[in-house]
Amino acid sequence: MSKDRLIYLPLGGAGEIGMNLYVYGYGPKDKERLIIVDLGVAFPDMDTTPGIDLIFPDITWLTDRRNQIEAIFITHAHEDHIGALGHLWAELGAPVYVRNFTSKIANRKLEENGQSGRIVNVVSAWPDTSKVGPFEVSYLPVSHSIPESSALVIDTPKGRLIHTGDFKLDEKPVVGEAFDHEMWQKVCSAGVRALICDSTNVFSENEGRSESEVGPEIRKLIEDCSEMVVATTFASNVARIKSIAEAAEEAGRSVCLMGRAMKSMIEVSLESGVLSDFPKLISPEDAKAIPKRNLLLIVTGSQGERRAASAQLANGKYQGMKLSPGDLFLFSSKTIPGNERGVIKIMNKLSEKGVDVVDDSSERYHASGHANRPELSKIHDIVSPQFLLPMHGEHRHLREHVKLGEAKGVPGLLATNGMMVDLSGNQLKVVDHIDTGRVYLDGTSKFGALDGIVRDRIKLAINGIIVVNIIIDENDEMLGEPWCEIRGLADFGQSDCNFIDVLEEDLSQYIRRSSESIMQDDDKLENDIKRIAQKTALAEIGKKPEVSIIISRLN
Repeated sequence: MSKDRLIYLPLGGAGEIGMNLYVYGYGPKDKERLIIVDLGVAFPDMDTTPGIDLIFPDITWLTDRRNQIEAIFITHAHEDHIGALGHLWAELGAPVYVRNFTSKIANRKLEENGQSGRIVNVVSAWPDTSKVGPFEVSYLPVSHSIPESSALVIDTPKGRLIHTGDFKLDEKPVVGEAFDHEMWQKVCSAGVRALICDSTNVFSENEGRSESEVGPEIRKLIEDCSEMVVATTFASNVARIKSIAEAAEEAGRSVCLMGRAMKSMIEVSLESGVLSDFPKLISPEDAKAIPKRNLLLIVTGSQGERRAASAQLANGKYQGMKLSPGDLFLFSSKTIPGNERGVIKIMNKLSEKGVDVVDDSSERYHASGHANRPELSKIHDIVSPQFLLPMHGEHRHLREHVKLGEAKGVPGLLATNGMMVDLSGNQLKVVDHIDTGRVYLDGTSKFGALDGIVRDRIKLAINGIIVVNIIIDENDEMLGEPWCEIRGLADFGQSDCNFIDVLEEDLSQYIRRSSESIMQDDDKLENDIKRIAQKTALAEIGKKPEVSIIISRLN
């Protein structure tokens, strides 16, 4: 009996939405040959990760097994699937496999991080196959909200796996490949051991909308507006950008793209051939000379990003363009959970300017890129897998997806990040639990969640800080008075006196009464100063701030 096993291990994206990283392995226990599917990022927020630039999955388990990695496969070019490639590739060192459109994004990310050379392999769609170690992998086209998205057909000595990536069943996607029902049936006809499946919209009961249904609705909206129209959507949603631009052109409006990410994505789409035609664009400089009723801007910032074009227009102007009462601003996008506050802030600022804001609450101006519950049920029927492993979703999504599969007679397993699953036998088994976590990118530095840096920032944001400076002379006596600075704290407290004055007086009295042994011991002195400073702050301003102490000794 063979001792080789087939394993599945999510290190990101299972139990959360974003930061996707999945590992498949085949071979003897602990010596499996490995392939990686996707290297994505998550995005920070000011509440939980202040000042952080990007969040990566912890790849320690993989770097410890670097010589076992055969390849990295990227399913599509969304940031939560490709965003960490440039930052983490050097630690993994394996060849990267992508389709043509995604290769343009992959190469840019690698070059931005000092990686160049023959790293990226461009492959064609099914039936073309890449042989890597014990795996044969093919790209099976799916429709999604970015061009050339693909599921993976992973053939192993233990059977065929289908890893859906992000997908929907759209037969008229405007840009990119339509979902090919017959091709999927053919691929799955020989039998599929496991379906590893997107779970994002498992709670959405209605049939998903086709991207082709969105454009006509946007055109009606534009035609009813007598002033300037501004529309924002995901920069990667090339089909939506095209739909908006064509609707504007049909309504007799000139189109101007604003925002670097938006322009870049259209350039890549034209360069790679996934976009064969696009309405003529005008520059921001030319846009200023056109009557507003004849103009439409397509701008970045649908998720409330502070530096994107949407936010800058809401705050004043962007590249010389300003909004006026009666203008229309369309959010042709769904707000990602966690971004609501930033989006609503922009909407309110637009409203204060007299701008009419339209979002997708009517479900007319946006179509999700993910399969809804009825479509998930259809993909279960098409693939007819022996097992179901939900992925790409929070815990509640994965749990509900398991229930959906079991209701159709497909046994499933809820495997979250770090749970290693053996797919070899007649039932799915969790055989190991791997420590998983997050790595933060802060400027050019990377550090782990346990390093305490983010925790300290949150403490500073919540509590404020006191900096205490004292000088001790050669006789172990304080020279002069303590000198305090505060940040993020009120200037006046309960005594109606300047808080710094009260603080410095309390510290001065304590230090001058301190024993010689304390004055000679910096650790004891720091502990006492911190205690007195926090006690005074609590009494005066009702806060217990962080305290930083600088002791200078004159020898």
